[in-house]
Amino acid sequence: MGTRPSESLVTPRTSVQIGALVPLTRPGWVEAGRHLLAGLELAVREVNDAGGVVGRPLELVVRDTAADPQRAAVAVDELAGLGVAALAGEYHSVVARAAAARADALGLPFLCSSAVLDALTEQPTEWVARLAPAQSHGWQIYADFLLSAGHSRVALAVEPSVYWAAGTRILRDHLAPRGGTVIELDMRALAPAAVCDELVDNRVTALLLLVGHPEPAVSIVKSVRRDQRLAEIMIGAPAGQPEFAEWATSLGDDSAAIPFLRYLPERLSPLGTRVETALRERLAEAPSFVAFEGYDTIAVLADVLRSHGADRARTAESWPHVAVEGTRGQIQFSRTPGISVWQWAWTPIQVVDRDPAKPDRFRILHASWESTEVPLPGPVRT
Repeated sequence: MGTRPSESLVTPRTSVQIGALVPLTRPGWVEAGRHLLAGLELAVREVNDAGGVVGRPLELVVRDTAADPQRAAVAVDELAGLGVAALAGEYHSVVARAAAARADALGLPFLCSSAVLDALTEQPTEWVARLAPAQSHGWQIYADFLLSAGHSRVALAVEPSVYWAAGTRILRDHLAPRGGTVIELDMRALAPAAVCDELVDNRVTALLLLVGHPEPAVSIVKSVRRDQRLAEIMIGAPAGQPEFAEWATSLGDDSAAIPFLRYLPERLSPLGTRVETALRERLAEAPSFVAFEGYDTIAVLADVLRSHGADRARTAESWPHVAVEGTRGQIQFSRTPGISVWQWAWTPIQVVDRDPAKPDRFRILHASWESTEVPLPGPVRT
């Protein structure tokens, strides 16, 4: 690994600092950011209760990205200058991509918690690793779910974004060779009510929301649900909008039966169950999978720092040697074709929805390990 000016040891201090990138204000997805931060903070507290790392306490230095890539890049520069040992976090893929580019340029290790965009960096890098599954992997599983459920004519309500464009391409490339048809609806040109006419005219059986939350996602769902011509259509949200309580609050009964991707195992391990309980207490609500991603991020970084100290280069060199028990399984990183960063391959993946009979409960519809409809033990168990 080449030498860079920023690879020196962290300046001695009473704590070992980790920079945390989290969306905490609009237009960022604030609820996701709150859950991500809760997981990060809980893990830091537990690390410190157990004696810290290299004889010093662990400390989070939090920066709000507000879903702004430029703001994230500036934060990475600032945190690098403060001497953090590594970066953690981020939920939004386009923001994580900007952060990863700066981290790579500066020689600052970055363990990305939750963003899934395949091309997190333009070129392969040794400095960045990721816990969340790559978008191509998760969205192909979602496409398999669509086909298994009998949906071969699929409409996509799409807003402009690198992330949504990548999702569109993945779905089209996976469905088309299997007899599927994908129709794009440009939400810059269509009002939610006009979407309904397009769905009828194109005889689609499923509409996927590749749009922001709460708007226009909430308005689209309400329009489709109230159109009697579309009583049989399935609405889906592969990006996970229905995971959070805000979705159910905004839509009420309309929030149910909208399948989405979620990165949890069928059954949590004893560690996962214990962490779920602690996160529920910290959040005063059921923890999302994003909260578990935050916890696992610190679990990995703490293990690396204990083994190698706070030297940035040694941290980056350690990614292929990580073997850490996380809340959702054994975490190890590898090189995956088409993925530019060190990747946990693979996080457990489910397609789930909110139960129409009880919208605060999730049903597993499809999974990366097997198909099942067993109720999940969390995170919104009642």
